[in-house]
Amino acid sequence: MSAAVRPSLRLERALLRDGARIVVGMDEVGRGALAGPVSVGAVALDLTTRTGPRGVADSKLLTAAARTALLPALGRWGRARAVGHASPAEIDERGIVGALRLAGVRALAALETEVEQVDVVVLDGTHDWLTAPSDLLSLLEDDPAPASTPHVMTKARADRTCASVAAASVLAKCERDSRMTALHEEHPEYCWADNKGYGAPEHLAALARLGPSPHHRTSWRLPGLAVPAVATDGG
Repeated sequence: MSAAVRPSLRLERALLRDGARIVVGMDEVGRGALAGPVSVGAVALDLTTRTGPRGVADSKLLTAAARTALLPALGRWGRARAVGHASPAEIDERGIVGALRLAGVRALAALETEVEQVDVVVLDGTHDWLTAPSDLLSLLEDDPAPASTPHVMTKARADRTCASVAAASVLAKCERDSRMTALHEEHPEYCWADNKGYGAPEHLAALARLGPSPHHRTSWRLPGLAVPAVATDGG
């Protein structure tokens, strides 16, 4: 990875110097999968946090072995780390955006058992799916509120430029992959150990032959209903 794209703490440190006490980098994985949870990683930093572990990067740019090798160092880096999940049933009930918010709130709640109130969340992308909706007609209006209401800063490609967000993506990817590998033992016919619930050919073929399992997102247009295939291994 070149120095030009290596994630740094430039943004996080600027926010901390401007008065934030705790800054959290946050990223999600599993949004485009057909089965399994959507998972949100979160890493909390303060002014005492040193530069991120060597090799940390957007999880999609790393091999599975490289991601796993980073886990010991990431487990010691920053003030606190957490991964929140929303189940397929919760995705079906709330929609993917509501489920993302639920998983993010759960990650924040876990962080808040170890750090004081979070001041800023740096969220990968351009859409703030974490903040509670204000529209009373919103389908998400009954989502639970986080213990605190941090300011959310969205940043496109933050998982490639912000070390805290990149670290969050690696943690979320590793934990979700581990869950899908465990679920593979229950339903080996879908080959989740390899495809992690995404629309790989062997997964689509098993769905067409057997139909969905209890771990599929049944509100989605699953194969057999002209759903397009999605990436076989991504965030």
